Amino acid sequence: MATKLKNAALDTLPAGVKGLRYDRSQLRSGILHIGLGNFHRAHQAWYLHRLFQQGQDHDWAIIGAGVRSYDEVQRQKMAEQDYLSTLVELDPSGTSAEIVGSMIDYVPVTPGHAALIERMSQPDIRIVSLTVTEGGYYLSPSTKEFDPTQPDIQQDVATPDAPTTAFGAILAALRNRRSAGTGPFTIQSCDNLPGNGVIMRQVVTSLAQLMDPDFADWVRDNCSFPNSMVDCIVPATGERELALVRKFGLDDAVPVTHENFRQWILEDNFCAGRPALEKVGVTFTDKVHDYEAMKLRILNGGHQIIAAPAEILGLETIAQSMQNPAIRALFRKVVLEEIAPHVQDVPGMTPSAYVDLVDRRFSNPEILDTVRRVAFDGSSRHTGALLPVIREAIAAGTPITGLALVQALWARMCAGTREDGSTIAPNDPVWDKLQHNASLAKQDPQMWLGMDEIYGDIAHNVGFAATFDRHLRSLWTKGVAKTLENYLNS
Repeated sequence: MATKLKNAALDTLPAGVKGLRYDRSQLRSGILHIGLGNFHRAHQAWYLHRLFQQGQDHDWAIIGAGVRSYDEVQRQKMAEQDYLSTLVELDPSGTSAEIVGSMIDYVPVTPGHAALIERMSQPDIRIVSLTVTEGGYYLSPSTKEFDPTQPDIQQDVATPDAPTTAFGAILAALRNRRSAGTGPFTIQSCDNLPGNGVIMRQVVTSLAQLMDPDFADWVRDNCSFPNSMVDCIVPATGERELALVRKFGLDDAVPVTHENFRQWILEDNFCAGRPALEKVGVTFTDKVHDYEAMKLRILNGGHQIIAAPAEILGLETIAQSMQNPAIRALFRKVVLEEIAPHVQDVPGMTPSAYVDLVDRRFSNPEILDTVRRVAFDGSSRHTGALLPVIREAIAAGTPITGLALVQALWARMCAGTREDGSTIAPNDPVWDKLQHNASLAKQDPQMWLGMDEIYGDIAHNVGFAATFDRHLRSLWTKGVAKTLENYLNS
């Protein structure tokens, strides 16, 4: 019979499960994290756990939080197991499991986020971190600038004490702290966005400016917004993952599986202190941009290169997709020839060596990372990872044929049908618009590029538009396999 994961079970864990070397009752909170999904628990929470295992910084434990109704379901599941998580590492040489105990509480979801605001207002919270996905920052897809016309933002301005968004809640807490003399906290993005700290600063201070210009100045002058790059492949949890953790003799309602690779690059810019994360492998540097550009363009961009043709062909996982010779060759050719020239070396890693590393990671057969998960929110992921490279390539006069093909594959995917005639379920916050334009583009490919909020000036480049047109027509008339073959042999 499986052991229910709770504090009471920590001294009697099944053999083979790595437990804790610290007393959770002695932990004190220092970080509140909004958006407590699998990635956070396999990444940031794991790094804090490692630090606690060394007997370090026990006053930096994590309080979980969320701003959506489904976050309350997650909170209840976590509360029933004392906020403990089982992390299962999926390595081709074998799996292993450990218990992570760095989260000690989870704020309930309440109307107007009153409980969240109250908790962030307390002086023990010195860092508020977020994983809200690339599309959760209220940015214009084409300009990547803050969009104040979004309904949620307008609602926050109208009701600042009962906000809708995480950013409105952060500002409400900061107003309380300013009034009480508690002081500011660091606001740390853990999402895959280029210059995520800069973007976080822009969103938070722009929203504050709409509410109260004087308060906005205080936020700019006192809070810090460190840039960061985070990396670990973390599949969604389903029946397979639940069964896998039971094989270790544990009953965990929300286990997390992950690959045997992690990376966290951070700018050392924390206005209210920070844990000594450098002791557990976090790299602090003022050149975060170089690391994030390598990761965003090659790994995140590589995911999008793979996901669209895989979805059209009905492949289920990224590892399975990498077993398709044409898709793997597409990934390597586009990245090495058209993306890597726009990526700088980082200490100990060249772009070409990073491509090989990502190739191995994507090909890990133990990681059942679904094509659907990777393809989700392409309107944010393409604009964040691939379109900036296309703009640089156009400006530099370097090749764009493969990048145009990737955009054509995305358009073909968004038409909503696979080559076998089955339906691709909606998989983007703006799916209806994408599907509408993708359907029109079957006859006139320029209808896809005409989405100015996504492509902007790219659509007006004659060479790119013509190449995209040719590829999309080929995908509809000749199919994915033949189109990829023609490109790979060109």
